[in-house]
Amino acid sequence: MSYVSAGKGYTRDSRYITTRITADGSDDHRVEPGRYRLVVSRACPWASRAVIVRRLLGLEEALPMAVAGPVHDERSWTFDLDPGGRDPVLGIERLRDAYLARDPGYDRGITVPAIVDVASGQVVTNDFPRITLDMSLEWTRYHRPGAPALYPTALRPQIDAVNDRVYRDVNNAVYEAGFAGSQEAYEDAYARLFAALDWLSARLERSRYLVGDTLTEADVRLFTTLVRFDAVYHGHFKCNRQKLTEMPVLWAYARDLFQTPGFGDTVDFAHVKRHYYVVHDDINPTGIVPDGPDPTGWLAPHGRAALGGRPFGADGTPPGPVGRGEAVPPGHNPLS
Repeated sequence: MSYVSAGKGYTRDSRYITTRITADGSDDHRVEPGRYRLVVSRACPWASRAVIVRRLLGLEEALPMAVAGPVHDERSWTFDLDPGGRDPVLGIERLRDAYLARDPGYDRGITVPAIVDVASGQVVTNDFPRITLDMSLEWTRYHRPGAPALYPTALRPQIDAVNDRVYRDVNNAVYEAGFAGSQEAYEDAYARLFAALDWLSARLERSRYLVGDTLTEADVRLFTTLVRFDAVYHGHFKCNRQKLTEMPVLWAYARDLFQTPGFGDTVDFAHVKRHYYVVHDDINPTGIVPDGPDPTGWLAPHGRAALGGRPFGADGTPPGPVGRGEAVPPGHNPLS
């Protein structure tokens, strides 16, 4: 499977299925508990956003989740973690089947996260930025008591501005560096990435969270890149000016989030490493998956509480224990 085009930069295919699931059903898909299935892979940072937001908001029962394995081929993510290699609810072996059920001529990316309508077996949406926002805004009737306001009205302009740069120069820039087909393309992505990380470090030096004094969508979107940085992006994608552990402010911030219920307890380092080092065979043709780095440092004290702030808001509470059947396997995470 090839991701690198010699002499070219990397361009993400952003032709997503943009159908929305809304409280009023205005896009022909109404929010209904149990009607849909959120399909993710714990290896994927874009899918991990949805896993975290779902858990923070307490949507586990309203929006059940299917977890695909960490490795896929050119056809699709597969349900190889399930008995018989088939999702027990959708009855399919490959996520591709749900995309083709919606459009037999579908010729775009078979991506996660995706939300599938269980009755029809069809993908409703794979528009990952909108999926998490709609979890906050459209699924409110099913939020748990004490759920945080991750996209509050008053802070949306600031959150959107931060998210725009984080997506362009952090979330996506690591891929642009890793899949660069020319020195020029790599150096451009590398420079933007570390300029953005320096900007974020300065922003977070005196503020516990990215926007305001509570967790927001912005923190979720940055975390999923930071938590993969030393395990994958530093070496595999050549983002090697510094490791995360060598950037004191960002490292403390990332540990603070990791140790917050809903963040670290969703991370599967074994799946993350297996995905990147096995699937990207044009970057790592041997398929060797590194044993390190040691993940126990994620549990070291972070000292960020001294900056103030309340992670779940003034009246908010942390989510409860991870639901039955959704825990990260033992040994895949220092919390498991």
